Amino acid sequence: MGIDLVYAMGQQPGGNQGSSMLSFLPIILIFVVFYFLLIRPQQKRAKEHRALLSNLKVGDQVLTSGGIYGRITGLRDDVITLEISDKVRVKVNRGHIAGVVKSDVMKTD
Repeated sequence: MGIDLVYAMGQQPGGNQGSSMLSFLPIILIFVVFYFLLIRPQQKRAKEHRALLSNLKVGDQVLTSGGIYGRITGLRDDVITLEISDKVRVKVNRGHIAGVVKSDVMKTD
């Protein structure tokens, strides 16, 4: 008799499947909002940064992610040589270049 009670309390076959799909709707909407507000803009910025790094050339004035301004004097695969002062050169990984700056920023008074 106890087993009959368990089957009586169980869900009927084919019942309430529509409401179970509606319960996933808020999770799906949250994912869509996160995609358009967080993931997609980050992918766009990463693509722009990759394009910037691939277009670097000797003579460009750049800023590193560590805050050092310098002029590119040498380019290799992943290593960039920067001149940060007269006859002072440092080697920096290409991925640590934050951006190209205007040449008037680096002029000293």
